Amino acid sequence: MKLWIAAAFVPAVLWVVVLAKPSVDERWENHPAHFWLVLAAALASVGLGYAVLTAARRRRDARLLLISLAFLASAAFLGLHALATPGVLVGKNAGFELATPVGLVVAAAFAAASSIEFSARGAERVLRAAPVLLGALATLVAAWAVVSLTSVPPLDHPLAAEQLDGWQIALAVAGVALYAAAAIGYFLLYHRRHDQFALAVAFAFGLLAQAMVVIAWARNWQISWWEWHALMLAAFVLIAAIARREWYEERFSALYLDRTLAGARDVSVLLADLSGFTAYSEHHEPGRVAAMLNTYFEAIVPLLEASGGEVHQIVGDEVMAIFNKQGDTPDHPERAARAALLLQAEAEQIAAAHPQWPRFRTGVNSGDVVAAVVGGSRGHRKHGVVGDTVNLAARLEAAARPGTVVIGEATYRRLPAGAVAERVPPLQVKGKRESVDAYVLLTLPGADLSR
Repeated sequence: MKLWIAAAFVPAVLWVVVLAKPSVDERWENHPAHFWLVLAAALASVGLGYAVLTAARRRRDARLLLISLAFLASAAFLGLHALATPGVLVGKNAGFELATPVGLVVAAAFAAASSIEFSARGAERVLRAAPVLLGALATLVAAWAVVSLTSVPPLDHPLAAEQLDGWQIALAVAGVALYAAAAIGYFLLYHRRHDQFALAVAFAFGLLAQAMVVIAWARNWQISWWEWHALMLAAFVLIAAIARREWYEERFSALYLDRTLAGARDVSVLLADLSGFTAYSEHHEPGRVAAMLNTYFEAIVPLLEASGGEVHQIVGDEVMAIFNKQGDTPDHPERAARAALLLQAEAEQIAAAHPQWPRFRTGVNSGDVVAAVVGGSRGHRKHGVVGDTVNLAARLEAAARPGTVVIGEATYRRLPAGAVAERVPPLQVKGKRESVDAYVLLTLPGADLSR
């Protein structure tokens, strides 16, 4: 950690040294280099923004959403600034000259907000506002570009040096304060979790804070002026490089909100596997076994996802789906039960053309779990669910006959009126002293199984 802290101040020290020696701070005006340097930073930022936004949507994590908006804002305004490179595309333009500090301040606001540890209610508000936030950012970028290109006052002519300095200093003050808040927030997150990814993000935001200072006081095309371009590129490339080293399934898990990283959930778990799969595998070529599994899963997986389940894993012949993992589907017992019936109906249609293929047996159980990232800090990591609810779902699956769906008492009691199920004799399951009540689910009201 000491090395990270020491490295964070290296750019500031170098900048001061360069300014203190005018002979070193020579003028280097290279328009193509400027264009490609800024464009590279924009591309790195937009790539990060897209990757983090995808993870935010998958995990419904408010912090990741705000971080993605910070990267996307930086990328958009950096792209506009690249257009202001003399002799390249648009050329010198007041609006595009100011695009970088404006974009970095907008990004800094999102970054500072992302460092907050939101409550469950606060996180949901942020997530619900996601379309509005994305739309507002897109509108701002488009409006800035239009106003700049159409020369609308006060951006109707290149700014005088004193005007440009005034704007840049004001924006720098705001940007430094916001990036400092973000850096402190992520440093505290690192202190709690001891994950270097959080420390790297704090370091990168520290670099961007220093870039704001350089933007405000450096003179165009001097060696010291080029430093802020390098700082931005370094910040985005650093985060991308660290992210690339993380386990791909939960690449940004070090940044999750506490409630995403590990929190209680009320879910329904569906487990299905093929009865007689081992015997079938022993008597058929591996290629035919793989073809059979692919035929089943190519039909079943989209069905489960369309029903509102998250297909958590496929291991051999078994598929596991979780309903309400993100806490946004209160009718998850019905959804899981309906999906199980659809699964069996779909599988039976497929098996009708292959009488020798094994049939699915399915178990569904509902209850509390802990949704958490499990796995090593550097190795395989997965956002899964842990608890007795999952264990019992596996026992119900094992107790089901081929072609049937067995549901637990907790699921049965939360099904809508009109559901038809037959009680089975109390089950003695491994790990439980008391017998377990279970039911064979036959149909649900409005169920259309004629797929």
